[in-house]
Amino acid sequence: MKPLADKIRLLRLERGFSQENMADSLGISTTSYGDIERGKTDITLSRLMQIAEIYGITLLTLLGEAPSLELEIQHLELEKLKIENEKLRLENQYLREKLATRIIVDLIQDKDQTSQERRRIGF
Repeated sequence: MKPLADKIRLLRLERGFSQENMADSLGISTTSYGDIERGKTDITLSRLMQIAEIYGITLLTLLGEAPSLELEIQHLELEKLKIENEKLRLENQYLREKLATRIIVDLIQDKDQTSQERRRIGF
């Protein structure tokens, strides 16, 4: 019973829920919910189904020994987003530097052109 209780607790923490949130969602007291996570309460099948539904996973995933496939997919998607974000940040930095260089080149060319026009006019 303890590994299941630990898994329920871990899932709650991963999702950022408090024991109070879970107790309210299940319609039980916070103490009763805490007893579930401590492995002090025999959990009914219907209560396990409620918990799985709150976490957005299947009952089989909740009962399984291996990490849930849904959690692994979410983790991989998060890592992918972090990599894409870093790629975009670096691309943005590159484009800013390229724009700054282009502005400097344009300013220098404008200055040279203005100087040449002044020489032609006689200033």
